[in-house]
Amino acid sequence: MVERIHLRIIQAVEQQGSLTAAAKHLCVTQSALSHSIRKLEDHLGTAVWLREGRSLLLTPAGRYLLNIANRVLPLLDHAESKLKQIAQGERGTLRIGMECHPCYQWLLKVVSPFLDAWPDVDVDVKQKFQFGGVGALLDYEIDLLVTPDPFYKTGLRFEAVFDYEQVLVVPRHHVLTERPYADAEDLRNEVLLTYPVATDRLDIYTHFLSPAGVVPKRHKTSETTDIMLQMVACGRGVAALPRWLAQEYCNKLPLAVVRLGANGIAKKIYLGTRQSDEDIEYLRAFISLARHAS
Repeated sequence: MVERIHLRIIQAVEQQGSLTAAAKHLCVTQSALSHSIRKLEDHLGTAVWLREGRSLLLTPAGRYLLNIANRVLPLLDHAESKLKQIAQGERGTLRIGMECHPCYQWLLKVVSPFLDAWPDVDVDVKQKFQFGGVGALLDYEIDLLVTPDPFYKTGLRFEAVFDYEQVLVVPRHHVLTERPYADAEDLRNEVLLTYPVATDRLDIYTHFLSPAGVVPKRHKTSETTDIMLQMVACGRGVAALPRWLAQEYCNKLPLAVVRLGANGIAKKIYLGTRQSDEDIEYLRAFISLARHAS
């Protein structure tokens, strides 16, 4: 089979100009280098080089392998360096997957002090449409999952970092502001604004509307909180958000918060990680910061 050393040899001969120079560059004997390539040629059933006088000319197969070497070797070298740094808990990229759209503003409060405390660790955030949730965590596409709906599976760990209440956001002078709480029936004639998430993943449906058999007059979606709440402020509809986020916007826009049901809708935000990553120091530090920012 084609091994990394074969790619190294082919690249070194091309760069150094001869077998002798390549062997010296790779700190091996010329005979060992030649033996490795002969074994590869025997395995492939084709030559890698052809001799022309004192020069070596790459065959089409050799040229193809050189192209592979030039693409693959830098990636492997980078991966090895990155993995060694990650193993030491000193450097890496913390890849965060977000299944909680309104939690983006909360995340910013955690990321800023984290980046200050860990200058050698980068942060990459992916929204739900860019990854597959728990599957992405299991497949190492992300390192940490922010979700209100933990899915417990072997090899994963979910930790609750803060509690919140899901509330209804309405225009400041909406009739519901005169009531202690809203019933599901109150939304039957309302335009409901939500993030672009399936209704079976929206708390306003699963914990409030669907159990009562109520469907709002119309359901619209918006990817951004700012636009959604501007529309609410202009009387274009109502929205369901965490109380902490809704109250922030009530200070900037003519909005009001109404409890959903007599007992409200209590929720938690969880951070999901792989159990095999429990010893990564900067990952534990991020979770600790998340608790304090809540």
